[in-house]
Order: sequence, then structure tokens, then C-alpha cells
Amino acid sequence: METTKRATIYFDPEIHRALRLKAAVTERSVSELVNEAVELALGEDAEDLEIFEQRRGGPILSFDEVIKDLKRRGRI
Repeated sequence: METTKRATIYFDPEIHRALRLKAAVTERSVSELVNEAVELALGEDAEDLEIFEQRRGGPILSFDEVIKDLKRRGRI
């Protein structure tokens, strides 16, 4: 069984209050809610990194080229 690690986290008072209320309403612990939020955030980061890796080596467009293309197509 994997053991948990303890960490001290400082929250803005309003966020902490909202987190405690959500924990009470959902009958979950603050730790469970924070772990879930961190897992989601790290998962999103992993997805982003995978997409960046897939696009590596693809065409590189300058900002100017993008603006010119948008103007040419009547988008701006």
C-alpha cells in the first residue's frame, strides 16, 4: 500500500472557506479535494506536453504571417 505524504499548504482565507464548505457538502476531506485538483492540473499539463511533442518539427509561423493570413481571409 502506498503511503501518503504530509505537506503544509497556505490558502487564501476565502478559498480555504470555500474548500472546507465543499468538503462538508460532498462528504469528502479537504485532502481528497486538493489531491483531485492537483491530479487534474498535472494531467492537463501532461496532455499539453504530449501535444507540444507531437507538433515538434511542424511549421513555424511568425505572428506577422498569422496576421497577414487572417486579413487575407477577411477574419480581421
